[in-house]
Amino acid sequence: PLGLMAPALRRAGAERLVATTHGHEAGWAQLPAARQLLRRIGDATDTVTYLGEYTRSRIAGALSPEAAARMVQLPPGVDEKTFHPGSGGDVVRARLGLTDRPVVVCVSRLVPRKGQDTLIRAMPRILAAEPDTVLLIVGGGPYERELRRLTRELGVSGAVRFTGAVPWSELPAHYGAGDVFAMPCRTRRRGLDVEGLGIVYLEASATGLPVVAGDSGGAPDAVLDGETGWVVRGGEPAEAAERITALLADEALRRRMGERGRAWVEEKWRWDLLAERLRDLL
Repeated sequence: PLGLMAPALRRAGAERLVATTHGHEAGWAQLPAARQLLRRIGDATDTVTYLGEYTRSRIAGALSPEAAARMVQLPPGVDEKTFHPGSGGDVVRARLGLTDRPVVVCVSRLVPRKGQDTLIRAMPRILAAEPDTVLLIVGGGPYERELRRLTRELGVSGAVRFTGAVPWSELPAHYGAGDVFAMPCRTRRRGLDVEGLGIVYLEASATGLPVVAGDSGGAPDAVLDGETGWVVRGGEPAEAAERITALLADEALRRRMGERGRAWVEEKWRWDLLAERLRDLL
């Protein structure tokens, strides 16, 4: 919405205007009134940024052809010096009593779109293959009560740990506590509740973990499918369980995907690289 200030900023002397998007605009682009506003913003600014191919395709459809042609990718970055292998995961494991157990970690707000319920529904299948596995759910949110109820209903309470919200300073270590990162997000509300990108997948990759992502919106843009992890259909516990158990059973595969993910973050997603791209835009 701040992009609507572009004409006034021009009159005040602004020479170059860049409108940055954050992902939710992909949903807005489906609503007639919001499409009109996005078109006005695109025509009044020099560049509209996008996170990945999914958000580009959705937003571009609301812009004029000229504004769509000027779009430039500018996603959020990852601090690879903060999120890295050896970030303190062993300390978190020891504190939670998980030192010798396979850990599937999910770091996110607890809301239906993120798919923590899909992971809980996948746990009976995962436990059948890897009986000592623990699902570590990191984060807080309004869905927590329902998720806890689901663990009791499925009889997997002993294999699911909820940490609640954790301080930012401890977040890298909680990623590092996992053997596999999984967040099988799904699209809801006819596309209005959709994943814009999924920075958590990239933070997990920076930490050296293989990732299992959902296919909601732009989430696949944060995964090299088959290289840094896998993309599964959101809301399908059997698919999530299959990919997670394959990773838990194969240490060499986990290491290979984790190393590729770390290298990809260093190649493409570092903050300094993206800051330079923004500087060039300005």
